[in-house]
Amino acid sequence: MDIKSLESKLKSKINLLGYDFVSLTSKKDKGDLVLSIVVDKVEPIDMNMIVSLSEELSKYLDEIDSSSEPYILDISSLGAEKPLKIESLKDYINRYVHVHVTNPIKGENIFEGDLVDVKEDEITIAVKNKTRVNNIVILLSNIYKIRLAIKF
Repeated sequence: MDIKSLESKLKSKINLLGYDFVSLTSKKDKGDLVLSIVVDKVEPIDMNMIVSLSEELSKYLDEIDSSSEPYILDISSLGAEKPLKIESLKDYINRYVHVHVTNPIKGENIFEGDLVDVKEDEITIAVKNKTRVNNIVILLSNIYKIRLAIKF
């Protein structure tokens, strides 16, 4: 099984199916070859989507991989709290995010709230503090990490 060739073909197929390809790894686990594929999408990925994608990719791999080596196919997503890329933040407006800043703002390094706006050099998030909601403006250059978060 040529992983580089397989990766190129899988990227194309995964994109055609409406997902973003993140990674492909191949490793032995307890004597079995495990082919792990990680995908992403702006919308949340649920278990039904993973099952459907797994079935599609399993059929596709049977078509393109002539190797007789058996493998276990493992499909996963980046998860509910996936890291976000600065360049794609506009896709996540109105989603709940966790932002860790390099330089504190009003003495705080971590903010969680709804992503309200994304501009060329800053974002605005609506942070709830007890019964009040405050909009916090954060420079993109001050963001150390940003990811989706789960609102409790």
